[in-house]
Amino acid sequence: MNALTSAADLLAANPLVLLSILLAVGSMIGAITLGRFSLGPAAVLFLALALSAYDERLKIPVVVGQLGLALFAYCIGVSAGPSFFSAVRTGGRVLSTVVVLLVVAAGVTLVMGKLLGLSGPILSGVYAGSLTNTPALAASSSLWKSQQPVVGYSVTYLGGVLGMLLAAGIAARLRRPADARREPTQAPSELSRATVRVDAGDLPDLAALAARYDDRVVFSRLMVGDEPGHPGTLDLPSPGTEPHPGDILTVVGDKETVARVVADLGHPSTVTLVLDRSHLDFRRMAVSSHEVAGRALGDLDLPGRFTATATRVRRGDVDLLATEDLVLTLGDRVRVVAPRERLKEVAAFLGDSERGASDINPIGLFLGLGLGLLLGLVVVPLPGGQTLSLGVAGGPLLVGLVLGRLQRSGPVLWSLPHSVSSTLSQFGMLAFLAYAGSTSGNALAKALASDIGPRLLIAGLVVTAFTAVGLLLSRHFTGAYGAALAGVVAGTQTQPAVLAYSNDITKADPRVNLGYALVYPVAMITKVILAPFLGGII
Repeated sequence: MNALTSAADLLAANPLVLLSILLAVGSMIGAITLGRFSLGPAAVLFLALALSAYDERLKIPVVVGQLGLALFAYCIGVSAGPSFFSAVRTGGRVLSTVVVLLVVAAGVTLVMGKLLGLSGPILSGVYAGSLTNTPALAASSSLWKSQQPVVGYSVTYLGGVLGMLLAAGIAARLRRPADARREPTQAPSELSRATVRVDAGDLPDLAALAARYDDRVVFSRLMVGDEPGHPGTLDLPSPGTEPHPGDILTVVGDKETVARVVADLGHPSTVTLVLDRSHLDFRRMAVSSHEVAGRALGDLDLPGRFTATATRVRRGDVDLLATEDLVLTLGDRVRVVAPRERLKEVAAFLGDSERGASDINPIGLFLGLGLGLLLGLVVVPLPGGQTLSLGVAGGPLLVGLVLGRLQRSGPVLWSLPHSVSSTLSQFGMLAFLAYAGSTSGNALAKALASDIGPRLLIAGLVVTAFTAVGLLLSRHFTGAYGAALAGVVAGTQTQPAVLAYSNDITKADPRVNLGYALVYPVAMITKVILAPFLGGII
């Protein structure tokens, strides 16, 4: 006991040491996998809760939690901004279903609170924990300045994960009936490449041809005059090039569209143009130039400047088709096809520096973060003498969404490299969880020792079960079945453990990640907006 007391004295007097231990040990616990389940970052919260329940002095300073929360919310907003607004416009039935379910789940939370005698900010925690959403917890804690959301979250989190693991397992086994609705996904599709020998005549130029397929393909190479034993001339096609019968084209795009192009234009060719690197060559180049980042590919005019064509852009773990309206961000890796002698010029133009591609862009980052924090301070009067402010979470999140969509304003670049955004948001989340747990351990212990613990657990299980059943039944309306529906379940829950499990049981079916990517940003924002308000309704 003397050793434990001495250790507690040391940690209480040195909060940075306490923070480091919480992050390190909590992350190690979170990495432990039992079957297909792991606590992940939430383990930091539970460890902090346990230590602070043992000794109330083991607290992380509030400014650490605020900084972590603000960084996390802002980085989430910046990274989700480009896809969030387009998803809201074009996501269709899947997105509308997810939003409606999450709104109704908030209503179910209130009903369960009324039935079980639960009220106040603890209901925000029940909602966040049942749907395993840390940003929603963060926003609720920031708004109400209370320990109750953490208590509700902690009791209901485990049931939220296990319930949705079960739902994902059921979803993966639901096969699409022959007459079922097909809802086209808006998520990035897996890219493929094909070589087609043109048989059709009277074709328009390549720009018009790409437009015929909604600009979902890129033509990267053209061989003219190929005959048996006499290879033709290989060159880079321009948007104004008109293909003729006998020409050979390389087409890049999603699998379904590429297959349509090949069938419409001619037949697959056995000539593999990408292996001929005598004149044309290709490389992946990192975007590290601040002059290039934040601009659309079409504005860069690579064909006009360098006789070069971009075919794909690697962003994080996803390949995106290099369309003219695609806006580049720092850290993107662009696959460029160009004459061999011009590749160095293109690389110099894009930057192609690993160090530059991982630059945190401090001007844009901290200016945007400051604007978000200032917005969070704005107090809006409400009827009945109440007031509302977006706080440390809501302000940075909203500003991050807008700035992430804008990408840049004149010389100021708002976007962050994918690796930087992921690192900062992960650190911010862990720091906030350590702070939130270290200030709520005693309150959680009292809740578990009283009759409120079982009531919280029941309320959480009902909210999770309602959302899970709603998602499974929605397949008739959305057209999402099997692997795609499992991905939608994981994305709606914003839960990496459910995503990993879905990939495992479907043998990494790409539709899992597509469904997850489609709904994740909208589900995240919806829960962050709804959760805090639940604490003030009853």
